Amino acid sequence: MISIPSSRSASSTPPLIPVTPRWQLALLWAGVPLCTLGFFQYRLWEHWHSGRFGELLVLAALSALLAWPLRRFARWSWAAALALPWSLALVLFAGPVPVAATLVLAALALALGGLLLRQESLPLQLVAGLVLLGGSLAWLLPLPVHYAWSYLGLAIVMVALARNRMLPSLRHARDQWRDAVAAHPRAAALAVLALGLASTGCWLPTLQVDDLGYHLRLPWELLQDGRYAMDAETHIWALAPWLGDVLQAFPQVIGGGEARGPVNALWILLAAAGVWRLAAELGGDALARWASVALYASLPLTAVLAGSMQTETPTAALLVWLVVLIARAPVQGSRGLYAGAVLVGGLLALKLAAAAMAIVLLPWALWRHRAALRPGAVLLAGALSLAVGASSYVYAAVLTGNPFLPLFNAWFRSPYFATADFDDTRWHAGFDAWLPWHLTFDTGRYLEAFAGGGGFVLVVLAGAWILALIQRRTSAIAAMLALSMAIPIIPMQYLRYVFPACVAMLPLLAVTTARADPRRAGWMLAGLCVLNLAFQANGHWMLRTGAIKETVLALGDDAASFRHYAPERILLARMRVASPGMGNVLALDAEVPHAAETGVRARTVSRYDPSLAAAAALADHDPTGAAWQSLFERERIGEVLLRKDTLNPAQRAGLQRAGAVMRGEQGPAQWWSIATGGQRP
Repeated sequence: MISIPSSRSASSTPPLIPVTPRWQLALLWAGVPLCTLGFFQYRLWEHWHSGRFGELLVLAALSALLAWPLRRFARWSWAAALALPWSLALVLFAGPVPVAATLVLAALALALGGLLLRQESLPLQLVAGLVLLGGSLAWLLPLPVHYAWSYLGLAIVMVALARNRMLPSLRHARDQWRDAVAAHPRAAALAVLALGLASTGCWLPTLQVDDLGYHLRLPWELLQDGRYAMDAETHIWALAPWLGDVLQAFPQVIGGGEARGPVNALWILLAAAGVWRLAAELGGDALARWASVALYASLPLTAVLAGSMQTETPTAALLVWLVVLIARAPVQGSRGLYAGAVLVGGLLALKLAAAAMAIVLLPWALWRHRAALRPGAVLLAGALSLAVGASSYVYAAVLTGNPFLPLFNAWFRSPYFATADFDDTRWHAGFDAWLPWHLTFDTGRYLEAFAGGGGFVLVVLAGAWILALIQRRTSAIAAMLALSMAIPIIPMQYLRYVFPACVAMLPLLAVTTARADPRRAGWMLAGLCVLNLAFQANGHWMLRTGAIKETVLALGDDAASFRHYAPERILLARMRVASPGMGNVLALDAEVPHAAETGVRARTVSRYDPSLAAAAALADHDPTGAAWQSLFERERIGEVLLRKDTLNPAQRAGLQRAGAVMRGEQGPAQWWSIATGGQRP
């Protein structure tokens, strides 16, 4: 006889939790002992900087202390209460004007994105709007139209026209935030706290070498001259994909000063929203969604890249939202195809490797959405991608003969670079199955970082990825994201290149972990976040040497950081006042090419200008200094930045013969002036 339980017993029975086979649980948790093994094998405690982690704990405690009154008396959620002090900290350390100018950028982006994607979520509208804005401005770079009045005028007109559409989007975003927090308040609060700790990289002024020698050039040229010179003769990356720098330039032109920190904070928020949304599309519960955000925020490279102008921060945001569009259920008549086209174009406009990460996802996207696609719409979407992302490639092809300069020049043979393919021999440690292990524990071979500086996700959650790969509902996305991670790192094993795809993988790993072991998943993911944050300072030497602490103690005074990390920036600020536009500016130390902020006047003897570097090497062989004097005259050098401890005799003699006079000194850096007859470069 079959007994039917009474209604009382049925109602009192707790909901059944699917039982995960033991071998799957063992596979899921295998990453923990493996990480422990690696920790001891590589003696990671010797590489850990406890002081830096202690400072993060202090900042976390201070933010909680400031948030408590809002939680206690205003009845705010902990997530909202914690968000306020971190937002105010960004205003304090990055500056109110850059933050305000970035809000103008965001408002204009929302207005543009809403034109195309009225029915989509606010973060996706913002991401698409940023790409549309940057892609449009990029085509106009050589024209003298990039001024504060033109940018502000465009923003005012567009926002005014779109105000009735923007307000509902903002209200809907507010309601979505409240619902998301209410679904798991504790996880939401911890995720916001982790985002706040990652945002500390946004507090720093621009200090990293590639920024000072390369990325600052375009924004400063637009600020100073209203146009971009596209001079591949003096900088090999002058025509490289530039969307990231164009968007950095917009608030800089409006505010009259750099806004890197607030712009990167905007990208981090958009990436976090995309990570949360992707976890939702994959069927993750509230814990898995917020854990995905916390994992992203805890990665050391999230904070490191927040302090730079490298493209991987916006690339992560665009790639994650592209995966969201692919992963969600196909909808007939949706504008998701055009949203995806904009994002693919944006990735193309950021970096060729970013485009490759997107392209490998396209077959999966086309197959998954095949029923909703029409040939004409696909062709139109392809044209939209090219319109948004092809500007740098077109200008490079026309001006230099190589659309990818300096890449692939063995094929294109542009006269602006050696007839060879660009390569960096430092990053060829080998591509094999052990690469995730080595990236995690032997990080210094794959990045200018220390052991553990890439985080521990690749090892701790390796079992979660295998489970996702063998499960039918997630096998496709697990395989395609793994391919997207592998593509940029096959030719050159450089950890930063794999960061965006790794971020896109996090929601899948978190959701799979939560499904396989719902009772203990939270502990595993929280522990991994803490471990990542403990090694945050290992992601870059500036974080390890206390750059954030120095910024906090100086209350956002950039001069304190400049004195320690980039004294040339103090001298360049004086130069802009004392010698505006008279003669080119030469950075005489090949290892310190910190002249990009002088825009079209910038000259270096570094890898950024191979022809001038070769001329400098020849001049060093003339002890009389005559060769250096001739070089100064030929390049119309009016100002020279040098490091006194690396100045060689030939350079010193050349300065003396040219009649150079020292105008300033800051620590090891000096500024010398050479009479140029008042000629502009």
